[in-house]
Amino acid sequence: MKAYTAIIEKCPETGYLVAHVPGWPGAHTQAKSLDELQANLKEVIELLLEEGEPKLESEFVGTQTVTV
Repeated sequence: MKAYTAIIEKCPETGYLVAHVPGWPGAHTQAKSLDELQANLKEVIELLLEEGEPKLESEFVGTQTVTV
């Protein structure tokens, strides 16, 4: 079993939560709640893994706050 890091943002227009796995085209989804988002993202990743282990285009490192 392998873990993947997802970035989650909230769309200001729709209020939906939007998630994507950095560097993995197609690994994205949206939902109204975190529980639903988790289930959707797991389903998307499982479907993509049916095509084989991905070669990620990038790797999530972290976030940084910049004060200006």
